[in-house]
Amino acid sequence: PIPTASSSAQVDPLAPLQAPVRAAPTGFDGYKLQLMARARREGVREATIQAYIPTLDLNRRAIELDQSQPGGPPNSNYIPPFSPYQRRHVTPDLIRRGQAHYSSIYGDLTRIQSRYGVDPGVLLAIYGHETSFGAVVGSFDLLDVLASLAYEGRRREMFEREFVAALKLIEIGVPRWRLKGSYAGATGYPQFMPSTVLRLRADGDGDGYADIWRSESDGLASIANY
Repeated sequence: PIPTASSSAQVDPLAPLQAPVRAAPTGFDGYKLQLMARARREGVREATIQAYIPTLDLNRRAIELDQSQPGGPPNSNYIPPFSPYQRRHVTPDLIRRGQAHYSSIYGDLTRIQSRYGVDPGVLLAIYGHETSFGAVVGSFDLLDVLASLAYEGRRREMFEREFVAALKLIEIGVPRWRLKGSYAGATGYPQFMPSTVLRLRADGDGDGYADIWRSESDGLASIANY
């Protein structure tokens, strides 16, 4: 008999089974693959990539805070007026505490001034504004927020670059749990972005290690070096 179309289309029982085709991941999980590729291109070790990127969490709060920044539309040249900002941030309490702190660490400040040539008042002004003299350093997980803001896309290139820099900090010995900071990825007493930590952190207390997270002297020396 002549085979029918249905009988000739039967599956060969000896043919190898084919695995089902899986759809490529999308959304933030898909974007992690892009971060992995960039980290590889920029010399991050594969073990580091596999240890930290797959477990990243999307931080929606960081994205909300980024999108609520004051000022004009994204990428505009609008500059908000300075006076309201000054009144809100340069308070009598901050000035009073700065004066007290200036007196208590005067020796460190003058030593750093002799090394870098930066006026102690300038160092304290930056330190006070950035972290309220070390009291407010942020508790966001840096890898999560940097990856989340890169995924958001408003400043993707910058945040991808900073994310890779954060991985490189881990590779030189900074523990992941130490990498905490602001929602935008600034960290430590100086509130440096990771790439700035890599380039400009400085040893201010003479112990041979620049620890901007635990040593106030190192933090101030790093500000002066910046």
